[in-house]
Amino acid sequence: MNFDKDTYIKLIIYILSKCYNKPNLGKTVLCNILYFIDFNYYELYGTLLTKETYIKSKKGIKPKHFLEVTQDLISKKQLFLRKEPYYNRTIHRYYLTIIPQAKFDKKEQELIDSCINRFSNHNATSIGKYTRKDPPFNIATLGEKIDCRYVFSRNSIYSAMKIKSNK
Repeated sequence: MNFDKDTYIKLIIYILSKCYNKPNLGKTVLCNILYFIDFNYYELYGTLLTKETYIKSKKGIKPKHFLEVTQDLISKKQLFLRKEPYYNRTIHRYYLTIIPQAKFDKKEQELIDSCINRFSNHNATSIGKYTRKDPPFNIATLGEKIDCRYVFSRNSIYSAMKIKSNK
């Protein structure tokens, strides 16, 4: 699978535009939302939306191309990053400097919006605890790629198919 940088950029910009007013949405929450969008998309449609590689780290989800893409967007003045206090921690928040033009097809849009609605109110600690119990993350070895095929081991709490059928 070849990483789809254009879709990844569109997705980051779209998530940030939908969550601009959420003070909890820092790098950790953003990376976890990206992970759930890709892995839920894989569960439903058999491919990752962005074809990003996600690595299991001590701190949680680490998307392989996240830093490169966000630094590129910052250098092009489409984003800027601020470190801000958030309760007793420092949060890394990204802000848009452009008006998003993202267009997704209907099934992509529904899944993306569903993941944003479901996960964007979490803070880094709560989304980290939730993600650690997701079978693909849980089964992966520290420092290794998280295998998206393990989405089919999910129980009803995590399964995108169960969530979609409950609507």
